[in-house]
Amino acid sequence: MKARGTSGGKTGGATDAAVVRALLDRQERTYAAQAGIRLRNTPAPLYQTLVLATLLSAPIKADTAVAAARALFDAGLRDPRSMAKASWQQRVDALGRGGYRRYDERTSTLLGKAAETLIDRWGADLRRLREEPDPKQALLDIPGIGPTGADIFLRDVQGVWPEFAPYVDRKALDGARRLGLPVSPEELGGLVRVRDLTRLVDGLVHAALDKPLADEVAAAARTA
Repeated sequence: MKARGTSGGKTGGATDAAVVRALLDRQERTYAAQAGIRLRNTPAPLYQTLVLATLLSAPIKADTAVAAARALFDAGLRDPRSMAKASWQQRVDALGRGGYRRYDERTSTLLGKAAETLIDRWGADLRRLREEPDPKQALLDIPGIGPTGADIFLRDVQGVWPEFAPYVDRKALDGARRLGLPVSPEELGGLVRVRDLTRLVDGLVHAALDKPLADEVAAAARTA
């Protein structure tokens, strides 16, 4: 990891490298990991990441979205076929157990339609989406996935789909600004090893959503 001189903003002159180290030390688990997803370039974890992206893209707390994803997976809804086979009420009940009550009925419908789309278009294998002329646009064809959901999915899978790296969405850039880091995806990508890029971007999202975390990171970086 290389340092890039000093960074401005709220880090009070700490080096970019010190800020990144402090962030990664405090945010070891991504949202996907918290949801129990072991991300690999295989159909089931890719699908689970898409489900999480759908849940996170709603105007609801991230912790609630993660809990709802875990509840769906615990109910056995870990791939498109099991999601499509489940009844609407079974999906609603699982979302409710995760605390996702405000949007549970609409989301249950969208998850069912999305699963059917994945089965019909890509044989339930999201790896085939990479073969589309415009994969991001193809993501937007999936019910429940809008621009925000597509961003969340691509920032999470860039570690196994390296053609999208460095993928730094607007929310992650908000976190970078809060921490006084560069706001260029290429510059941010240069601050970490390739294997740590997804964790960095996820950590920046946490910093954007959690000011106390960002303040703690900035304080630790100044004393590093």
